[in-house]
Amino acid sequence: MSLLLLLALGLLGYAWVGYPLIMAALAWTRREPVASPIVTSVTAILATRETPEAVAARVENLLGAEYPADQLDVVVAVDAGTEPGPITAALAHLTQVSVVQGDPPGGKVASLNAAVRVARGEVLVFSDTFQRFDPGAIRALVTALHVPGFGSVSGSLHLEAASDTTPVGRYWRFERWLRHAEARVHSAIGVSGSIYATWRLRWSPLPAGLILDDLYLPMQQVLSGSRIGFVPEAIAVEQRPVSRAHEFGRKARTLTGNYQLCAWLPGILVPWRNPVWLQFVSHKLLRLATPYLLLFVLLVGGVLAVQVLSPVALIALVMSLVCAAILVLAYPPLRRRAVAWSLWGASLLWALVVATLNALQGRWEVWHPPASPPETEPPR
Repeated sequence: MSLLLLLALGLLGYAWVGYPLIMAALAWTRREPVASPIVTSVTAILATRETPEAVAARVENLLGAEYPADQLDVVVAVDAGTEPGPITAALAHLTQVSVVQGDPPGGKVASLNAAVRVARGEVLVFSDTFQRFDPGAIRALVTALHVPGFGSVSGSLHLEAASDTTPVGRYWRFERWLRHAEARVHSAIGVSGSIYATWRLRWSPLPAGLILDDLYLPMQQVLSGSRIGFVPEAIAVEQRPVSRAHEFGRKARTLTGNYQLCAWLPGILVPWRNPVWLQFVSHKLLRLATPYLLLFVLLVGGVLAVQVLSPVALIALVMSLVCAAILVLAYPPLRRRAVAWSLWGASLLWALVVATLNALQGRWEVWHPPASPPETEPPR
């Protein structure tokens, strides 16, 4: 049993610490791929079901890019369940913008498929409604896409200032760093759905009901022999504060999408077909096992402690843990931080469990997942 405990601890340590450090070390030995700036026709695609005001503001940001106006157009794909008239009217004065309605029965991938059919650019740049691109983001994406072998490239999503200092903000910084390292070694495992680019000729229609276009498309391209890049200079900034409930919903959806990818694109699980098989298993699949590995460690560790330690030593251990908790709770800055990180951690673990339950039930309609634990403010 002690060997199993060590194995579980080793897998947890490898998934969250060992693998990122290995990627960082390997990336350090590789040169950053560089391409000369090239102007290529671009269609920016926005799949949305938001208000005309929100869509108009996003389109203005896209058209404000530092990119030749005659080489840039925008396609807004309105969800099949949304009336396109008000958005069409709000954008009617912009000659570079087309509005289409997504394919039935609706959903993001149905809207993306409809938008790509009418896209004219050689390069497709994908965005969401509530982020804003830096002026040079589209140029940086297009330049990186011309690195030989790249099928898609991801930009870098940053949270708004207040959210960037929260646990989820630190997690996103970790993810950006890891994806950048992965891309230097071979390919980033996925792209950011709010800012990425691909060649129009390498796009294929997405299957109805797909959850993660930003994972399915790049992994499909990797299986076909392409690489996936990451461009730190291509920045999109989230405009909305990120609450714990919002992040729980997003994680429950995306983690369910990881399971769906394995079911719908099984070649990704075959080592001799997937050139980034080890990275995919390390980055995606081992993380899905985190709550179960943690539970195993706690249960087996507790049993072994009772069996190995004398009653006096066991009491001393418990008292030490209680004293440490009292010290943390007695100091307000530490208490707030400990409670905040505990709540965020519990929310992430619960999202992992919800994703597993969704996968076991074959439940892929997850745009409205089960409720997260209630929002509780850390005690002052």
